[in-house]
Amino acid sequence: MSDKEVILTPDGLKRLEDELEFLKSVKRREVAERIKVAIGYGDISENSEYEDAKNEQAFIEGRVITLEKMLRNARIIN
Repeated sequence: MSDKEVILTPDGLKRLEDELEFLKSVKRREVAERIKVAIGYGDISENSEYEDAKNEQAFIEGRVITLEKMLRNARIIN
């Protein structure tokens, strides 16, 4: 996503901020725990739980980056 201006309503801004906070405070912790548990199953080369958790972690981190860029470039309209 480019650093183009993102036009948001106050409600839209709040929803994006809430999503970002949820991803950072809840989902990151949940996926880290899933990775830890999956590693405990042994060989990660054939561990679908580990792969699923790592894929979810990548999605979450990508979404965090996207949301941070959007919020950084937000212009609020009423």
